[in-house]
Amino acid sequence: MSANEGVASSASIVAEVIDNGSVSTQQFLVVGLCLFLNMLDGFDITAMAIVASSVATELSLTPDLIGWIFSFALAGMMVGAMFLAPVSDIIGRRPVIVISVALVGGSILLTANATSLTEFFVLRFVSGIGAGSMLACQATLAAEYSPSKYRTLSVAAVTSGYPMGAMMTSVLAGFIMPEYGWRGMFWFGGAVTLVMSLVAWLLIPESLKYLFERRPAKALERVNSILIKLKKNTLNALPEVAATGRSAGRGFAKTILKLLSRDLRVVTITLWTAFFLCFSTLYFLMSWIPKLMEDSGYGSTVGHQAFFLFNMGGVIGIYLLGWLSTRWKLTNLIFVLSVSSAIGMIIFAMAPKQLNLLLVLIFLIGILQQGGFTGLYAVAAKVYPTEIRSTGIGWAIGLGRSGAVAGPAIAGYLILAGFDMSANFIFFAVPMAIGGAIAYRLHVR
Repeated sequence: MSANEGVASSASIVAEVIDNGSVSTQQFLVVGLCLFLNMLDGFDITAMAIVASSVATELSLTPDLIGWIFSFALAGMMVGAMFLAPVSDIIGRRPVIVISVALVGGSILLTANATSLTEFFVLRFVSGIGAGSMLACQATLAAEYSPSKYRTLSVAAVTSGYPMGAMMTSVLAGFIMPEYGWRGMFWFGGAVTLVMSLVAWLLIPESLKYLFERRPAKALERVNSILIKLKKNTLNALPEVAATGRSAGRGFAKTILKLLSRDLRVVTITLWTAFFLCFSTLYFLMSWIPKLMEDSGYGSTVGHQAFFLFNMGGVIGIYLLGWLSTRWKLTNLIFVLSVSSAIGMIIFAMAPKQLNLLLVLIFLIGILQQGGFTGLYAVAAKVYPTEIRSTGIGWAIGLGRSGAVAGPAIAGYLILAGFDMSANFIFFAVPMAIGGAIAYRLHVR
């Protein structure tokens, strides 16, 4: 790319900068930072699953109320993905990511001092808003800084930060809780997350596609600053951009309506449905594994171990999906992994109550389920054009996350009604299998 290539289209310049040539250190930095921030996100949100028994004892809470605490955080994630993440299509990815990280950190610190059910509801909801927005924006930014061939792998890597953080929750609980109790988990998570909001402000760049297509103040200067970090030649002038790039997303309602336009309607509704069903199963497990293991007669240490193995399996499954997606059709992989995970859940429910066997099965379920589920993020990043991509991903995750709200709450009532761990596993295997079958219909590579 020459310095005088101002007449080229913005799309061609971005394609040349991102897709051609070797991957730069700056691109690795973007994906790495998004990965680490999602690890903190996973720690902060799933910490509640680890401390649920302690909180329930201190506040005298029944399973249905604990289920609602889980669901309030997930409802906040839904709101954040649907209403805060789309703002990044207007003001940029970077400021929304920084705001979201700070929102999570501040609310998690306040949760450490919560003394009532109402405070838990409100603070977990606020934490969820920041987390939901951050997940959507970072998946978008990672996709936009990744070469086309490795885009799915990059989105998978960033998404893997969430179960990595959940794994870290299990490990750190063994060090923090004996000394500082359940409140110490939130003190630690909140403080580290607030520090990372400053790091994000200093190091995360704006999306090149956003700068080219939305033309904010000092766009050329900001583009050239990023091109220098990418070790590319700078531009003398901004390139021409298609009219759709200039006008798209000018109004929030207009952007949402574009998701349901004739060209995108079937894709959007199919994606929303698949997310809803798979989310309900994933967050049933993410929320209830530790307590269900304890309720089944195993100690809290075993509950933490099962939670760790499920999320470690999830990390492996996510990277497995990313690797396989460079070779096989993405939606075929989602179908196979999702249906296999549902079968694994039924086997788990029917297996003899031998601890080692159950732990192996929960590990395998984590690989299959989170591998298949993560493919939906990559599908969302691929099916929407740049000017509405954050909104598209945000609304797919957001409306789908209503399943995440419903799953833990429904499980709470099932447990209160006397249904054991095996019955819950069989019940939640069904939406996972159906979600994978629906995703197959999208036919995305």
